[in-house]
Amino acid sequence: MTMHPSLRRKVSTAATLAALAVCGLTDAGDVSAAEGAADGGAAVVSAAQCTAKRPSPLSFNRWQEDWSVLANPCVPRKPFDALKYIPLGGDPSTYLSLGANLRERFELNNTPLFGLGSAQPDSYVIQRAEVHADARIGQHVQAFFQLEDARPFGKNMVTPVDKDQLDIEQAFVAYVQGVGGGTFKARVGRQEMAFDLQRFVSVRDGPNVRQAFDALWADYEIDKWRFIGYMTQPVQYRDAGVFDDVSNRHLTFSGVRVERKDTGPGDLSAYWSRYNRDNAQFLDATGTEHRDVFDVRYAGKVAPFDWDAETMLQTGHVGKSTIGAWAFGLLGGYTFASVAGSPRVGLQVDGASGDRHPGDGRVETFNPLFPNGYYFTLAGYTGYSNLIHVKPSITFKVSPKVTLMTALGLQWRATAADAIYGQGMAVVPGTAGKGTRWTGMYAQVRADWLVSSNVALALEAVHFQVGDSIRALGARNADYVGVEAKFGW
Repeated sequence: MTMHPSLRRKVSTAATLAALAVCGLTDAGDVSAAEGAADGGAAVVSAAQCTAKRPSPLSFNRWQEDWSVLANPCVPRKPFDALKYIPLGGDPSTYLSLGANLRERFELNNTPLFGLGSAQPDSYVIQRAEVHADARIGQHVQAFFQLEDARPFGKNMVTPVDKDQLDIEQAFVAYVQGVGGGTFKARVGRQEMAFDLQRFVSVRDGPNVRQAFDALWADYEIDKWRFIGYMTQPVQYRDAGVFDDVSNRHLTFSGVRVERKDTGPGDLSAYWSRYNRDNAQFLDATGTEHRDVFDVRYAGKVAPFDWDAETMLQTGHVGKSTIGAWAFGLLGGYTFASVAGSPRVGLQVDGASGDRHPGDGRVETFNPLFPNGYYFTLAGYTGYSNLIHVKPSITFKVSPKVTLMTALGLQWRATAADAIYGQGMAVVPGTAGKGTRWTGMYAQVRADWLVSSNVALALEAVHFQVGDSIRALGARNADYVGVEAKFGW
């Protein structure tokens, strides 16, 4: 998935001021459209005839919402809609929209890093509050500004992904223009970006502090093709005070990407990126890291089957050591649409290389770059380095608004010569070169409830049973419980 604002709309004469075409993008990059009509700009369309849809305040990317739909009088009104659509002149596509989000999550983790380290059992609440202003100037210009305040309450060990006092989360200007039969789009400023399922380049929505980039982004879309270029410095988060986040001068991530829709039964994408980091530290190498990333993904759905397959190769060097690393991810499923609850039987298989021969001048540990923090589970017991992971699952709808997922995960190391890794390439202490490849297995249960268009609840529980060889090192079984509430306006 790649994320970008969809500002294309056709506004004709004054007769259309009461009925606008509205286009928006979901976080998966799929386009949904809704249209409303008015006769001569005066007649009000009945609710039964109105097909215009309000954007969801719980959308993954608030900057992709198009609230000019409220210029259509047939759309039902809600409290404070006067702040969701503030006209800035006679053109209905020129307006200001305000919004806010609040996420509260209670977490209990009784054995961080399987007990092999200084981290102690912990239970706490993490809170993320966001407010934003979105200005649209006609059909071509967007200015988006968002503040974030993320804080943990009662957490023993606070990391940069847990806390960020009031600061600028996003502040960018976007421009869109039709060019040569296609559409050119550009964004400049602090912004969030993510690719595909967010295995390796993500917004990092799982932890408390989302990842933003100070970046220049440009893309051109024509027919089934999309061409993208980006130059970024990830934001370095600090919590000493308010408004103290800065661009990370020691880390850059830039590249090019191409996408093609309807390539056979699915969509195909590929990208190359250069990842540069000063003072990188691996178990087998230290120094400046220059990593070239080559990624290919193919995903689609032919009912009742769906799939998403991605692979990445990494080359370059860390100090004087060369890099040779790889990873892959495969998700597939079969949905029984005619059965009550529409159960989907899924299988997830993932792998990432580890360093097989420490000391040989070659770094084979895969760098997961900017992982999302919840691709495996919210518990964070597993990171995308030195890993073989197999996870069958069953997902079904208890009701139209309640989804239940159960899964069993089996985990190995790609090589026992390297360590077991948690989130953020955190090394599980004492595991490098010790024990067998078998790490353990876990059971996962997750329930999601869309209470309303503004409120969502979730519950996730994970039990990880460690393997005997790392239990001999002092590792213990681990349990995680997370209870989450989201509000969007």
